[in-house]
Amino acid sequence: MKVTILTPEAQLYEGYAKAIILPGLDGQFEILDRHAPLISALDNGTVNLTDEKGQKHLFPIVNGFVEVLRNEVNILVQKK
Repeated sequence: MKVTILTPEAQLYEGYAKAIILPGLDGQFEILDRHAPLISALDNGTVNLTDEKGQKHLFPIVNGFVEVLRNEVNILVQKK
């Protein structure tokens, strides 16, 4: 799935991922390839992304939103 992580200041990540673990308001949740459409608020925590090569990327965030649509994930956040 294609993933973009944006802050008001910069683009933190653009590429493809196998899995993303996000800090939701009611706890962590995972997005995998071909996930159902979703819009959700995000809480303080860390976005944990595993890219197609299996490498992990960690992005500390304050809060934000995630949108999943047609195998594309857009994450809009405030960076810590």
